[in-house]
Amino acid sequence: MQTLALFPLQLVVYPGESLNLHIFEPRYRQLVTDAENEGIRFGVPTVIDGQLQPIATEVSLEEVVKRYPSGESDIRTTGTRVFRIENFQREGPDKLYPSGQVEFLDPEHEEENVQLNREIVRLTRQIYRRLNIDRAIRPAEAGFQTYEICHYVGLTLEQEYALLTLQSAEKRQAYLLNHLKKIKPQLGDPLGIRERAQLNGHFKDLLPPDF
Repeated sequence: MQTLALFPLQLVVYPGESLNLHIFEPRYRQLVTDAENEGIRFGVPTVIDGQLQPIATEVSLEEVVKRYPSGESDIRTTGTRVFRIENFQREGPDKLYPSGQVEFLDPEHEEENVQLNREIVRLTRQIYRRLNIDRAIRPAEAGFQTYEICHYVGLTLEQEYALLTLQSAEKRQAYLLNHLKKIKPQLGDPLGIRERAQLNGHFKDLLPPDF
């Protein structure tokens, strides 16, 4: 196990995902400063109904895009490894922000099946066409990975988190395929897929929960 700085939010971050955040709270401004000056990475655990979930993704700070006179900032991060929180501390040693003892998880089987991904891409494109959504999805043969669309196919926060907990690529693909087959675009867009799919690179301005 090792100690990792934590930034709990009401969202799910996946490995390889780009996450843009607007940082305004003093504790997380301090975290960004430490990430810049010391090169530390931090975890973004998911909060659901006020409860901190144990499986989360580590992120690395890629860039501070904008600094504001108030001390706030816009940052770009990238998801890296998945971990389990073993112990959570509201404040780290001599820090304002939380930290925890974590254990990084070894994926059971990380290689995704190209044939299954071909079907996932086909179904997603079909749904997008019927909903008049203009969002490119790269072909399975070009290296498509399931994590690329998990935020853009109408999954609830609970479902997005459930998918993150699946450390087997085969299980993730089966979960996503099952979800896509249930979507009925002809009945409208009750899952809000169009709104989510049109989001691209905006900076999330989220109020971190206070445990």
